[in-house]
Amino acid sequence: MDKPALPTPPPRERMPPHVQRYRDWLDMVPGAPLYRTEFGYYCLDRWKEQGLPDQPDFQKLFHYDPPAHVSLGHLGWTEAEFVPRFEDKVLEDRGDHELVQDSAGRGVLFFKGRRNGFMPEYVTHPVRDRRTWEEDVKGRLDPSTPARYADIPRLAREYWLPGVREGQVVIQGVSGGYMYLRSLIGPADLCLAVYDMPDVVHACMEAWLDLALAWTARAQEHVAIDVLFFGEDICYNHGPLISPAMMNEFLFPYYRALRDAIAARQPGRRLRISLDTDGFGDPVVDIYRRELGLDVMSPWEAASDCDVVRAGRRWPWLAMYGGIDKRVLARGRGAIDRMVERILPAMRERGGYYPTCDHGVPEEVPLADYHHYRQRCLELGG
Repeated sequence: MDKPALPTPPPRERMPPHVQRYRDWLDMVPGAPLYRTEFGYYCLDRWKEQGLPDQPDFQKLFHYDPPAHVSLGHLGWTEAEFVPRFEDKVLEDRGDHELVQDSAGRGVLFFKGRRNGFMPEYVTHPVRDRRTWEEDVKGRLDPSTPARYADIPRLAREYWLPGVREGQVVIQGVSGGYMYLRSLIGPADLCLAVYDMPDVVHACMEAWLDLALAWTARAQEHVAIDVLFFGEDICYNHGPLISPAMMNEFLFPYYRALRDAIAARQPGRRLRISLDTDGFGDPVVDIYRRELGLDVMSPWEAASDCDVVRAGRRWPWLAMYGGIDKRVLARGRGAIDRMVERILPAMRERGGYYPTCDHGVPEEVPLADYHHYRQRCLELGG
């Protein structure tokens, strides 16, 4: 018996306005009103001192759109999707600091009694050689673990299918290979591991692929995937952290295998490829386009010389979001006006863009000035 067809979104005219805006962004419709959202916040405690309610309604307060996409998840983000996760425990007391084993198996140095609001120092990582990979880590990525899939029927019934019926875009996020390997091996040691133990690096990526293939196959029994989103963070302030040759050996073969498997399960449905990276991402755009068919990139970190207007002219096919300089939001309304008046009209005319900070809004941004910024986004973005 043939499997039932996957549900399809309704005609555009039956979609809510916010979903239309999001799809117009993804389809790069010139002149379309911009989708309204924000990346995140590091300022809420300070804003509460300035009058922000304890439980703010951000949609109402800042005129944000409701969510317009369905996230399938369950394939990691900044670290591997372990089941079971490592035990979170204190390994060593160092006076004002403590060395903690986190749930990703890393040894992390924290301020004593404080785990958030600063960049932690990663001291050790769980994969150091073939033995630690085989004995400590590999089993936590086993795609046959039933617990990984137990919640799929509920998610499909309560979240995925209602979103598809509304026309929301279905996004499968996955920890990109570089981000995943970095969490297992460490950023510095990874650059040595590709030479000293390439077989172990490939073994890690084979496990990444096996898990991603298994999860997406289960998810695609219920919905088609519109966007395959790689959380990669492969760039720093001057460009990529590993060479194109390393990408070609250790990343792209696995990415293509996953992309092709997802596409084969939903013939006739377009699958877009999205890349998230911090730092100066310009040097990897053409690489990911050539090797993987890149369609979307974010968050365009302005502090690393990313410029969405410049990028929009250079890559007219590329959908983008981000690119709002969080530092400028802290420089007053005149600076905010100059920034948004340069970016928003040009990018709205082009299509394929919506504004957010390139990362969370910092505490240096006054609440009143952020209100002003969002009001200007409404004026200039439609």
